[in-house]
Amino acid sequence: MNIKVSTLTLVVLVLATGLGFAQENASKSNIQTYTPSKLLSKGQWDIKWFNNLYTETNFADGNGKKNPKARDNYFTSTIEAFTGVSEKNRFNFGAIVEIRSNTIGGQNALSVLGFGNDQITDRSGITSIAPAVKFQPFSTIGNFSIQTAVHIPLVKDESINGVFLDQTAWTFQNRFFYDYSFENKDWQLFAELNTEYNFGNDTSFANNTFVFAPGVYLSYFPNSKFTILGLAQHSQRFGDFTQDYTALGLGAKYQLTSKLNIETIYTNFVRGTDSGLGQTFNIGLRVLF
Repeated sequence: MNIKVSTLTLVVLVLATGLGFAQENASKSNIQTYTPSKLLSKGQWDIKWFNNLYTETNFADGNGKKNPKARDNYFTSTIEAFTGVSEKNRFNFGAIVEIRSNTIGGQNALSVLGFGNDQITDRSGITSIAPAVKFQPFSTIGNFSIQTAVHIPLVKDESINGVFLDQTAWTFQNRFFYDYSFENKDWQLFAELNTEYNFGNDTSFANNTFVFAPGVYLSYFPNSKFTILGLAQHSQRFGDFTQDYTALGLGAKYQLTSKLNIETIYTNFVRGTDSGLGQTFNIGLRVLF
């Protein structure tokens, strides 16, 4: 299924229409208040459109040795929509949709934005959908939450002619979120633990594997509407197939209006085992209403 860039950019126009981009004053912005740990009030909506471009130029073998390779590119566009459903702000329900575009054979990093599907050097399509629930397990710890989702694959073949699109195994995912704001409110620490169990398709490379992936983000707020952050992430896969990698990065978020914010993140894969090594360039929009 071909997805055109105009289809994705339509989401931006829809979000921007009616919200406007005029700067609005607020004592505390959404980027400070609504971390991933924070749940929504009943009837409130949180819609995110996040785009990740990963470009890979090296491969780390089983001994962790870095080996150069022809550039491969992997673009993932994720749309998440959640709404609050409980009076005490302890349960949110939502869904996650992923759209991917991948190219191989040394093409430039932006080649994925063509959303080609010749199945020789490029593939693209809607690859998974996931119903999800987010909840606060302890009423006394409002800055700790868990998000549980089941990712249902929509891809029939992981690879065609050597062009990988997405895994065909199902994923049972649990993400644990925690944040801490320092006393002066200028600094904020956010921690995430992502766990996955992949199952249901014996032909998938990911089948019968577990993923354990912690991440730490430290944010500094020069003012309430702008933040810069540093991050460290690690992913460890074990089971029938094993691999691991570590990435470091920098990012920023800006509150465009009282409802809409934008973020951008850069990461570099600094090491790995049986894993590709490259860089990611990320940009996302989030609207809360």
